[in-house]
Amino acid sequence: MEGEMVKDEALRIISLFEVLPSLVVFDLDYTLWPFYCEMRSKREMPSLYPQAKGIIHAFQERGIEMAIASRSPTPDIANTFIDKLSLKSMFVAKEIFSSWTHKAEHFQRIHRRTGVPFNSMLFFDDEYRNIDTVSKMGVTSILVDNGVNLQELYSGLDKFSKNSKLADMNKTDL
Repeated sequence: MEGEMVKDEALRIISLFEVLPSLVVFDLDYTLWPFYCEMRSKREMPSLYPQAKGIIHAFQERGIEMAIASRSPTPDIANTFIDKLSLKSMFVAKEIFSSWTHKAEHFQRIHRRTGVPFNSMLFFDDEYRNIDTVSKMGVTSILVDNGVNLQELYSGLDKFSKNSKLADMNKTDL
C-alpha cells in the first residue's frame, strides 16, 4: 500500500507545477536502488529505494517520459534488474555503459534518441561530478543523497520550473 500512497503524493506534487519536464532521467546505482549493480548477481532479486517506484509510476501516469543514464560497468546486470522490477517498458531510452565523460555521452545519446532538448530534461543522480557535467549541458540536475524520494521530487520540479521561467524571461529580453 505504501507504493500507492507515494504515487498519490507524487502526483499531488507534480500537479503543483505548471511547467513540467518533457523527460525525466534517472541514474540507477544509489539513485533508484541502494547498491552498485556490479557488486550483485543477476540471480538476486533487486529492490528500489522505498519511494522510487511510486515516483516512477506517477511520472508514467502523468505521461512524462523517462530514461536511464547509468555509468555501470555491468549493463547486463542493470538490465536484468530493470526487467525483474518490471520497469523496462517505462523508459523510452536506457543508456547503460561505462564512461569517463560523467554522462555527457549518455545524454547526447538520449537526446538523439528522443529529440528532447537538454533544457526540457530533469535528471536525478547521486554523484556530484555527473550533476556538474550534465548541468553544463543545460539539463536541470538534482543531487540525491539517499535515493529518489518525494522531497527530491519536489526540489527537482521546483528547480526545473524556476530554470524554465528564467529561460523564458531571457527570451523576452532579446
